[in-house]
Amino acid sequence: MDFDTTLRVATELFGAIWVTLALAAATLPLGFLFAALATWARNSRYRIVRLVAEAYVLVFRSTPLLVQIFLLYYGLSQFAWLRASWAWIVLRDPFSCAIIAMSLCAGAYTSEVMRGGLAAIPSGVIEAARALGLSQLRVFFLVTAPIAIRRALPAYSNEIIVTLKSTSLASTITVMELTGVAKDLMSQTFAVIEVFCMVAVIYLVINMTLIFALRRLEIWLTPDYLRVKSHRRPKHAGPAMPDGAGAWRPSRPT
Repeated sequence: MDFDTTLRVATELFGAIWVTLALAAATLPLGFLFAALATWARNSRYRIVRLVAEAYVLVFRSTPLLVQIFLLYYGLSQFAWLRASWAWIVLRDPFSCAIIAMSLCAGAYTSEVMRGGLAAIPSGVIEAARALGLSQLRVFFLVTAPIAIRRALPAYSNEIIVTLKSTSLASTITVMELTGVAKDLMSQTFAVIEVFCMVAVIYLVINMTLIFALRRLEIWLTPDYLRVKSHRRPKHAGPAMPDGAGAWRPSRPT
C-alpha cells in the first residue's frame, strides 16, 4: 500500500475501534448481571429455578456464539407476531442483537466463574462470621463477596479478554466494528495481509492494556499479608540459624 492508502485504512480502522469498545462495554455489565442471576438461581432452594438456570448455562456454553447471533438476528425475524410486537424495535437492530447474544453467552461462562469463586471460600470463614452474630446479608458483603471476587478475578479477567475478541463476530450481522471495516477495506484495497496485520496490532494493544490493568487490580485487591515479599537472602548466606530469642536469622558466611 502507498502512503495515502495506508493513512486512509488506518483512519477508518481507528474510527471503528469505538464500535468495538462500545460492544464490549455494553456486553460486560449485562453479562455480569445475567451471571449473577444465574448463580443465584443455581443456588436456589426451588428445584424448577435451579433447572432453568442449569439449562441456560448448558445451552449457551454448548453452542457457538456465532450460531447464537444468527439465531437471534435472522431466526427471530421469521416470526410475524414478533415483528409486530414492541420487542422488534430492539431485535431489528443488529447492534442490539449482537449485544444481547454476546451478553447471554458471556453470562453463562461468567456464571461458572462465579460458582468457582464461591466454591473456593473456606466454610470455616463463613461459620466464623456467623458465630460473630453477623446477619446473612452482612456475611455476604463483608466476607463472602470480597473473598470470592479475589478468587474469581483471574478467571474473569480472561472472560473480559475473550468477550472483547468476540466482538469481531458482530461483523457477520452487518455491525461495522474493527473486523467488519477491515473486510470492506480488504475488498477495496486488496491489501489483505496489511489490513489484517493492522487489525491484529490494534487488538493486541487494547488487550495488553486490559491485561496490565487487570493484573494491577488483582495486586491491589490482594491483602498485604498475602503479597509476595521480595526478601531474598544473599547468595553467600549459609543455612538459617536460630538466635537467642527463638527467631530465625541467616548465619554469617564463613
